[in-house]
Amino acid sequence: MSTKMVQSIDRAFQILETIAVEKDGLGVTEIAKRVGLHKSTVHRLLNSMADIGYIEQNHETGAYRLGLKFIELCSLYLNNVELKTEAQPYLRNLSILTGQPVHLATLIDGAAVYIDKIEKYNTIRMYSAIGRRIPLHCTAVGKVLLSDKSPDRIREILGGDKLTPCTPNSITDFDRLLEEVAQVRKFGWARDNEEHETGIRCIAAPIYDYRRQIIAAISTSGIKNIISPDRDEEIAQYVIEAASGISKRMGYTGRPIK
Repeated sequence: MSTKMVQSIDRAFQILETIAVEKDGLGVTEIAKRVGLHKSTVHRLLNSMADIGYIEQNHETGAYRLGLKFIELCSLYLNNVELKTEAQPYLRNLSILTGQPVHLATLIDGAAVYIDKIEKYNTIRMYSAIGRRIPLHCTAVGKVLLSDKSPDRIREILGGDKLTPCTPNSITDFDRLLEEVAQVRKFGWARDNEEHETGIRCIAAPIYDYRRQIIAAISTSGIKNIISPDRDEEIAQYVIEAASGISKRMGYTGRPIK
């Protein structure tokens, strides 16, 4: 491959990355300014990519944005990426770091559902299994899965304001739940302080996909003497790092879509 061809490919990807985060697209002049190329060079590359469907132009504004072909290509890849497969190494590593069971859960029909689990033989046997449905309002994974939803949407998902307790520590007040969910948004992790099972505490964090949406939660759980309140910050960092790694594998970049 010639140097000139490699240079053109590099420039094309610079342009793609520049317009990818702009919802309404960008004009030729602004693209050229951002990528540091001559306007005529950018125009030529845009036309070439538009001809094969990777770029499209809004004829009213003149702005360029990603084309359907590019979106189709990404979707084909991302649709073949299985969350469980990508998450496995991170689940195992988190279990090693904490020495406790680790769960992967997603939101299905108003409940958190375990879709994977790593459990070390030397840990306490917990009442959890892949496929099991658990409440959203009194679990760490549940609070995480609610954390990108509006109060009205949360109320709709939960079927109203009535929250059934699982233990004496369970949240039963809707406004208090909203406060907990707000804390998840602020700090990036949630805790279950013996709210779902007596004697068991849990720390969870969100997993994002390429759309910057929460698609799952990862957690580690254990008896209160091991996952103790004084270790919450320490363990939360382990969980957040694992969640971040999985999110990247699912296409999350953290870059805002303008």
